Parts: sequence; structure tokens; C-alpha cells
Amino acid sequence: MITTRDFKTGLTIELDGELYTIVNYDHTKPGKGGAYLQTELKHLESGRTVNKRFKAGEKVQEAYIDTRPFQYLYQSGEDYVFMDQESYEQINLSQEQIGDAAKFIKENSEIKVKMYQNEPIGVKLPTFVELEVTHAPPAVKGNTVSGGSKKVTVETGAEVKVPLFIEEGDILKLDTRSCEYIERV
Repeated sequence: MITTRDFKTGLTIELDGELYTIVNYDHTKPGKGGAYLQTELKHLESGRTVNKRFKAGEKVQEAYIDTRPFQYLYQSGEDYVFMDQESYEQINLSQEQIGDAAKFIKENSEIKVKMYQNEPIGVKLPTFVELEVTHAPPAVKGNTVSGGSKKVTVETGAEVKVPLFIEEGDILKLDTRSCEYIERV
């Protein structure tokens, strides 16, 4: 059991037999009454978000999430197929379980799959990934007064805002937390 003092963004907790991840939280001490924590929680199965208020110091059950290395093989309809690196067992994760991480997963890459009681519940991406630019509109000199930007498409289909000098075939280092361009590799 943990208390509200231990809350942080990304922590997974169990409420009423359901798993939630803390998306955002705010500690409030009103002039009258006790302090409380206003949280925004994301339900892991459905993906919906709910707001919940906890009293300061309230105890909550922490969900212990295990991560294991898997290799992403391919997409089959709405499912993403992964292979366990140790047992070679294949598992399927749905689009809801993958979420926005699908923009950064390419075939044959190693991805950490989050497991709860030996059941897959999602993926944990590395902080940075390197992806190749597959489509980049040409930059026209003189279009901007100062440094400009344009949107390019990378090999996974994600669109990223980058500087004007990026061209097709370039390999980019991207931040998976914010979908931002870091540097050209």
C-alpha cells in the first residue's frame, strides 16, 4: 500500500479491482477543510480518463507492473504481434493497449511489454528512437524570416515537426514522450 504522498505521473494503481495510471495530479489545501489530491487517471483497459479526488494521506494499492523484452513482429489487422525474447511465445496487443506508442514502433525492434499478473497490458518505449524520413516536402528558400519548420512523415507513419533542412532518407532521433525532433543522426 502507498499513500497519496507517493503519487507521481506514470504510477499505476489499483482501484476497485481496476488498473489506472496517474496522468496528472494536483495537491490542494483549501482554506477550510482538509488537504486533498485531485488526480486525472487513465483506465488501462478502456483508455478513458477519469478525475478522482483523494484525501491527503489516503492509502491506495499500488499495481506492480513487470516489464519484459519482446520483439515487435508485425501488425495483424487491429492487433500488434510481439514475440517473447526468452520463450519465443507470441502475444497480441490491441490498438487500445498500444495507444500512441504505435507511432514509434517499427518491425523487428525490441520493445518492453508491461505485464500485470502475467497478462500484457501495454508497452514501454525507450525515451528516444531513430526513424527514417519517408516523405518530406521541399523547403523553399526565403519562405521565412527566421528558422522555420515543416511536417515530415517517418517510416512508422508518424508526422513530426522538423527544421526546414530535413530531407527524405534522413534518420531522425525523436523523443517518444513528446513526439519532438531532437537531432538528425
